[in-house]
Formats: sequence, C-alpha cells, structure tokens
Amino acid sequence: MATRFRRVMFLAAAGPAAVLAQPSYTRDVAPILRAKCAQCHRAGDIAPFPLTSFEAAFDYKDDVRNAVSEGRMPPWKPVAGYGSFRDSTALTTEEKTTLLEWIDAGAPRGDDADLPEVPAETGEWVLGEPDQVLQMAEPYTAPRGRDMYRCFVLPAGGDQDRWVSAVDFLPGDRRSVHHIILYLDPKGESERLDARDEGPGYTCFGGPGTTAGVESLADVTALLSNGISLGGWAPGTRPHHLPDGTAMKLPRGARIIMQVHYYVRGGAEPDQTRIGIYYARSRVTRQLLQVPILPLDRRGRPSLEIPAGAEKHEVRTEFVVPPPISTTIVTIFPHMHLLGTEIKADIVRLNGTVEPLIYIDKWDFNWQGAYTYTEPVPLSMLQRVRLSCTYNNSESNPRNPNNPLKTIRWGEGTEDEMCLVFLGLTF
Repeated sequence: MATRFRRVMFLAAAGPAAVLAQPSYTRDVAPILRAKCAQCHRAGDIAPFPLTSFEAAFDYKDDVRNAVSEGRMPPWKPVAGYGSFRDSTALTTEEKTTLLEWIDAGAPRGDDADLPEVPAETGEWVLGEPDQVLQMAEPYTAPRGRDMYRCFVLPAGGDQDRWVSAVDFLPGDRRSVHHIILYLDPKGESERLDARDEGPGYTCFGGPGTTAGVESLADVTALLSNGISLGGWAPGTRPHHLPDGTAMKLPRGARIIMQVHYYVRGGAEPDQTRIGIYYARSRVTRQLLQVPILPLDRRGRPSLEIPAGAEKHEVRTEFVVPPPISTTIVTIFPHMHLLGTEIKADIVRLNGTVEPLIYIDKWDFNWQGAYTYTEPVPLSMLQRVRLSCTYNNSESNPRNPNNPLKTIRWGEGTEDEMCLVFLGLTF
C-alpha cells in the first residue's frame, strides 16, 4: 500500500505528462505478455488461465501481480549473469516494473492502435514439414492431481545411422504435458521395460531405466558411439536447426524413448504426443553429443551420498578435458531430483579465470529443462568443468519423499538422487 501511495503521489506531483506516460496494456503490457507468458498462458495449454487478450489480463491482474512480485512466474530458472541463453522468458527489471505499475494504475487498456502486430501463424510445425514424424503407439490419459513421468518407446527404424539437425514437439494434450525429454536406446532395452508395464508406455521417474549402450559413464568409447539424448521440450521453447555441418547421431535400429512429465489440474484428455525429426541436409563434419558431468566412484560408476537430516549438503565434482579434445558447448541440461535446492556449473580456464555456465538457486524438479547458449562456449583440453549440487535431506524440505529420513544415494527412483549436467558438445 505504501509503495502504491508513493507512486500516486509522484504522478500527482509530476503533473499531466507523467499521468499520460503511465503504462497501458496495448502499448506496454501486451508485448511483454506475448513474449514471456503466452507460450503457456493461452487457451488449451498447460497454464490455468490465458493472458492473450486485454480482458484476460485485466481479469487475472491480481494473479499476475502476485506471481511477478514473488518471482514465481515466468518460470525461468537460470540466474542472470550465469550463462546467456536463447528463448529466455525471464522478466527484466524494467518489464517487472511496467507490469506492476500498470496494475497499480488500474490496468488501463490504452489505444488499440498501439497493439503490436500478431506474428503470422507458422503452421503446425515451426520449422516446416519434418522428414520423419513419430508418435506414441496409442493415446495415454494421465491421472489427475499428481505428477506422472511416463516413457514411451518410439521405434525410429532405419538400417543405417542418420544425422539429426533438429527435433520439434507437438504435445497431444497441452494442458497436461509439462515437459518432454528424448533418450536414445540403441540396444532395445526399453522394449522389455515397456512390456512389463500395463497400459501405454512405462513409468520412469529419474530417467528411462536404460544404459544407452554405456555400461559405465566412464566408457567414453560407447558414449561417443551412441550418444544419450536428442534433447527435450518445455512450454515456450522453440526448435532450432543446428549449425550447418553439425548434427546429432541417430544410430541404426535405435529406439527413441520419449519421457513425458504429465501434471493434470482438471479433466485430462488423452495425449498422443508427436515429434518431428529433421535430418541434416549438408555433409556432417561435427557431431553434437550430450555428455554427462557427474560424480563417479573409482570404478567409474555414478556415486553420491546425502546424510539423513542434512539441510545444506553439497556434492562437488569436476571433469578435466583430456587431450587432444577441443570442443564447444552448445546446450546444457542440469538434473537433480526432489532433494535438490541449488545446482551450479562453471569452467576453470588454464589461466585460472572462471567462466560461469549455469546457476539455478531455486531448483524445482518439475521445471527442469535444457538450455541453448546464445553463442557456443569454447572448451579446450586441460580446462576443468566444475559441478556442485546442494541438497536438503531434512524435514524442512516439503518435497522430501522419505519418512522417516534416511541416507540417500545415487539412483533413478523417486527416493534416490542425482547430480549431473548434460553438456551438448560438438566433436
């Protein structure tokens, strides 16, 4: 109330010019909502209400005020200054001020002539018709009122290796599909997991439950041969082609495992999500690989331990780039489970300078995602990639699934934990 009073007094003292300069929906607010909110807040999508018109923005202005003031929305997790990413939905300080001042002023509409032009529809697929479309074998209806992680096996076919330039996603029920991650399964292990589970797909929380052909994550040969992932999707992300000459390998005969995170608020509709694959048109000279950085034991197996009751337990690891590798980082995908609170990665250059890659200070498992750098980050031999993960394994963590508390170790289950980032590297 005091803040609003000061704003009103300032406007009164400044005179008519300041009043005329107050934000309006058409001139100031609509561009922000379209750029940062409408990807989710539109009819039929996952957000609980739309923000695509003046009437909707006016009706839900109190919800907007609360979410913006508390920093809950838009749900962009990386902290500013720790990496520069494409398609950021983070609000700038100026944008936050504009939204809050507009609401404080009574949410005026403004002149319709000031409305920004609505971009032309690009059709169903943003990048045009894909070379190959894969979809779930049958529709799946998610349970209401809880998070569900379900994996669906998509046989990609083909009797030879293929090179992928881009992948696009078309969720069947945008109101329930929260995010999607694609994993590679060159050995067909997912078929067995699918057969064990009734209904379409199989339940998969931390990961797909397969090895991607890699018996140990220290098995660099298998990792470079098969890769791990083809990327992912979350509301608001846009597909991009990789630079000419760079592509992701889709091994011959491989299955694609599509892990879908569902969350249903109201009535769920059957979902039959599709993915569109775009193959490289030019000769491929560099392969994009999703390489994991994570804590390993002496045998090269993932390892961590979080004591019961620990409110701020940190796990650290680092990876020294072996000679003669020289590469670039195109994407980064951080991953922890329900005990995670913070995750940070950076590069230590040979001269000792530290370059931040990403920092998420309010980790939320349900808002994880992959991030694409605005410019590839160079990474050379003998430089170090450092990773730290912080956990709350105490009763003060409302998301802690363990009662009574217990020591937590590495694993894919709900009650287990992970600490890793996938770096999208070019080789």
